[in-house]
Amino acid sequence: MAEFERLSTGINGLDEMVDGGFPFPSVSLVAGGAGTGKTTFGLKFLTEGARQGEQGLFFTTLSEPTQWMLRYANQFDFIDKDFFDNEIKYQDIGLLVQNEGYEELLDFIDDKIAEVMPQRIVIDPITVVAPYFEHEYRSFLFELINLLKNWQAVSLLTGEVAPGEPYPQEVTYAVDSVILLSMLEEEGSRRKYLEVLKMRGTDHTTGKQPISITTEDGIVVLKSRF
Repeated sequence: MAEFERLSTGINGLDEMVDGGFPFPSVSLVAGGAGTGKTTFGLKFLTEGARQGEQGLFFTTLSEPTQWMLRYANQFDFIDKDFFDNEIKYQDIGLLVQNEGYEELLDFIDDKIAEVMPQRIVIDPITVVAPYFEHEYRSFLFELINLLKNWQAVSLLTGEVAPGEPYPQEVTYAVDSVILLSMLEEEGSRRKYLEVLKMRGTDHTTGKQPISITTEDGIVVLKSRF
């Protein structure tokens, strides 16, 4: 059986856990609670591609102005500011989420991908869309994921995990990969973990792996340092 072409995740120590990277093309979910590193994961993924000459496209659903995104990104040493609006295109779709139907939103995303022709796509976060589309949310997710799969790209959707749920269940049923980021209180301190819950076509490492988030490297799987 032929091996999948893969793109590096950009996360130090994660490629070794997933046979070298994300299958290309594919759609993955990176899910976790607040402060677990979802946006950092997406930025590291896009930055890795930019360093390899690949085009990236970052959609934000939170109506966050570009300058605020750059302000957040500037705290990380691994990000070259010159990548933004060049190798990494940034697109705010917050107003579309709030004011348009999901079909119009899908058409806009499809048109933007056709314009940029990226190899790497991030939509951050996807779960905030749910209240706006209500009973159509599941249909929107199904059509979005199928749309993304039609392009020659690796797409990452980030998702907030609600209290008491292990992951956003509506999203996980259709994606190719699920990576969970968590923060647990242990011995009076909070520690962060990464777990590959599933990755189709991949003999991946299982179980929670401790991680750190640093300004120099972003997310690092700690066992990669030893």
